[in-house]
Amino acid sequence: MASRAPLIYGRLRVQGAYEMKSCEYDGEAFTEMRSHPWHDAVASTDYRYYDLKAHPELIRTALEDYIPWSQYAAVTQLYELLEGLNGTASILESNDCAFSGPSQSEGLQLGKSLQCEGRVMILFRELELNLSRPRIEELTYGIHVYLAEHDREFEWGMVGTTVVPVRYIDLPGEEEQNLGYQLMLSFWAWGDSEPEVMGNLDRVLKNLAQALGEAGTGG
Repeated sequence: MASRAPLIYGRLRVQGAYEMKSCEYDGEAFTEMRSHPWHDAVASTDYRYYDLKAHPELIRTALEDYIPWSQYAAVTQLYELLEGLNGTASILESNDCAFSGPSQSEGLQLGKSLQCEGRVMILFRELELNLSRPRIEELTYGIHVYLAEHDREFEWGMVGTTVVPVRYIDLPGEEEQNLGYQLMLSFWAWGDSEPEVMGNLDRVLKNLAQALGEAGTGG
């Protein structure tokens, strides 16, 4: 995928800093076509797919990347986001998630020395809907609109959306008929200390959870 500058939504200059709500993000290229459901991860066979709709109890025990940071409210917020996303009222579900804790800030120069980043992959539970690019783009747009309109004073976090090609192996028919999409939600938070970064991440994830509630359940 060719690199390009992200398209920023809700960008506002405030006292020398940019308030960033969300962006279209090219993302890091996956080395292989992703599948739903998937089995062992390319990066490590220690990672595996969990159906969190069927096993919500695993949300707080099986997500390896988040366990070392579980003393922070942001991780509890992430668990609550996933519980809502995979709960009975949602028309969406998650497929994968990842997280890297606070480290030296790279990329965007925002005046903060540390950043953390993560992602959640989401899709429609009615698998056939994921074969429609317009349906995925409608979901994407709804998330951007919500984030642009809420918590306007927040500066030190951002959500990025990436539409990712996916093979839906549980759908009937030929393989080429079951090529569709998922939405990768990447997120970042910045700060000058670990507690500040994780506090800002808590706010990012709270806003994202509310956006997913609006976009994924009709509010």
